[in-house]
Amino acid sequence: MRVISGKYGSRRLVSFQANHVRPTTDRIKEVIFNKLQGDIEDARVLDLFAGTGSLGIEALSRGAREVVAVEQHPLSLQIIQKNCDLLKITKDEHKVIKKDVLRFLKGSFAEGFDIVLIDPPFTEVMADEVLKAYGQSELARFSAKIFIEAGAKEVLQDQYGSVLLEERKNYGDKFLSMYYVDPK
Repeated sequence: MRVISGKYGSRRLVSFQANHVRPTTDRIKEVIFNKLQGDIEDARVLDLFAGTGSLGIEALSRGAREVVAVEQHPLSLQIIQKNCDLLKITKDEHKVIKKDVLRFLKGSFAEGFDIVLIDPPFTEVMADEVLKAYGQSELARFSAKIFIEAGAKEVLQDQYGSVLLEERKNYGDKFLSMYYVDPK
């Protein structure tokens, strides 16, 4: 596992053994960040189900101002911390919130995020549930670009309140959906 591009480009992240996490492939990371080329600089990024932290770290590497990572699994929290330590990423740049994502989305938010990266556990079918929760959350008041990975057999709607589908692509056993928030 490595950072693809930016100030941490080509740097390897810590190796680990964990059955609960399957990091986003370089191919999908490239697709996401190619789509975000003009939007990542100085962006505020939310990384839900942060896992190893690689998506948030990639965002920081490419110029994001801040990443807020939400994760509750103890081993994942250790991996994220080791990766941040390895790259000397500060807690001001990469904040980690130890919380269940669905409970996090029920919170109140004074400001939104420019980019939301969602990679639910591959062992659970919950992408639709997460998007429903996001669409009902206070975050749906703020404009954002949302990227979510889901198993190829999961069914996602084209709209969740003000969260609207922009594009969906199949990548074998999973697909990547790109949504945007239209807070009209």
